[in-house]
Amino acid sequence: MNGAQAIILSAKQCGIEVCFANPGTTEIPLVAAFDDPGGIRPVLCLYEGVCTGAADGYARMLDKPAMVLLHLGPGLANGLSNLHNARRAHSPLVVVVGEHSTWHRPLDPPLAMDIESIASSTSGWQRTCISSSNLGSDMVEAVSASLKCQVATLIVPYDLQMAPCVEKKISPDESRGRAPDYLKIDEAAEVLRMDNKTALVLGGRTLRREGLLTAARIRNACGCDLLAECFPARMERGSGLPEMTRIPYIPEMAVDLLSHYDALVFAGADEPVAFFGYAGVPGRLLNEKTKRVHLADPRRDATKALVSLADMIGAPAYATKDILAQPSRPAMPAGKLSGQKACSVIAALQPEDVVVVDESITNSILYYPLTAGVPPFTLLTLTGGSLGQGPACAVGAAVACPDRPVIDIQADGAGMYTIQSLWTQVRENLNVTTLIYSNRSYDILKLELARYGVIAPGPNAAKMTDLSGIDWVSLGRSMGVSSAAASTAEELAQGLSKALVEQGPHLIQMNL
Repeated sequence: MNGAQAIILSAKQCGIEVCFANPGTTEIPLVAAFDDPGGIRPVLCLYEGVCTGAADGYARMLDKPAMVLLHLGPGLANGLSNLHNARRAHSPLVVVVGEHSTWHRPLDPPLAMDIESIASSTSGWQRTCISSSNLGSDMVEAVSASLKCQVATLIVPYDLQMAPCVEKKISPDESRGRAPDYLKIDEAAEVLRMDNKTALVLGGRTLRREGLLTAARIRNACGCDLLAECFPARMERGSGLPEMTRIPYIPEMAVDLLSHYDALVFAGADEPVAFFGYAGVPGRLLNEKTKRVHLADPRRDATKALVSLADMIGAPAYATKDILAQPSRPAMPAGKLSGQKACSVIAALQPEDVVVVDESITNSILYYPLTAGVPPFTLLTLTGGSLGQGPACAVGAAVACPDRPVIDIQADGAGMYTIQSLWTQVRENLNVTTLIYSNRSYDILKLELARYGVIAPGPNAAKMTDLSGIDWVSLGRSMGVSSAAASTAEELAQGLSKALVEQGPHLIQMNL
């Protein structure tokens, strides 16, 4: 076999089943290797940011890596934005980047770039292959590195892909994270037993069902509040689970919320900081006098640490009913559509076990509180703040979980960053419903202008927030997506109900 075949075979042996790809000339041997018996499923994406965002969504749903195949430095650069989001989500990703032949690279051909430097900004592990005989083991090490909840990047020169390679069957190191710190568990138990205002702040995998129910037991035992990090990578939500207050995005609101606590215990979450540095607003959102205990960071087994904490403080085996959200849905609204009404319609109709990707930015502020009692579902959010995650992440979630419907609640500006995702959704016949908040505006920039003191922007500044002229229905139909517009709550309810029972992708432009 050649080096490319060794890479694909090793990936398959390590459990990788899917590759989100946008290849070029320097990846042709790898493209050919996809046809080898026992290979992995390639999913073509028309933009590298779709590849990386899809791999992120896939990893969040299955806790295992997909492979990403990109073309040289420019391809990696195009995919970097969603690799940033994946890094913040602690998603396991294996990124394979083709490189010029080892003998051709010194000539500085037109597409040559410093791939190593680009990769280093988002990769927790990276390697440039130097020998065809090691390509299989290089791939195994990349997979092993990704399983430590990080991006692993393997850079493979073209000539090494074509060179002979001896098959070596090697199993990846699947150890994840580090053991719980029992001294911290003791400290956290002591804090929670104190007669103070305390909260347990969850992040990472503690926001899965087991972690949430364990947190509910802890609240039963000591009465602490339950908070969630601002933008969780994946969160289970709905009836039968405890209600979690998310730390607000607006720094002043976050400071106000957190100022009420004498002590905070963090499990799988970092201490919150403001997204941006504003004059007169602290970058660190916690009061210096607030006691804080880091039970477990995202690199440790935070859920296991939570279970140990619950046992240490004598929490009941199961949380009482009053701690858990009871079944409820919002009433169905009527009339002209608004952001608030759209949230109510979605929450009223979304089915049990749906995966919701939320990149709505400003218009779905009320969606989260409305979904406390809906049938259980999975929520994926914009972890790194880099726009264009939603449509691509929805692709990966749908590939990972073909038996579950996916809803992408999407801002119109952010949606244009990875609109090519719609084409992949059609090609792979994915059950993704994209709901576009079409307010024809970058409202988040209007908010920031107001913070800056510009209440009535002049003509040039106003141009920077104007998104008029985008016809999402035509764009969706041009790529084969069943698309429609809704201007009333009734039209949205009718369109969403139809989309959720039909096979394949759908798009609804919600005219606000």
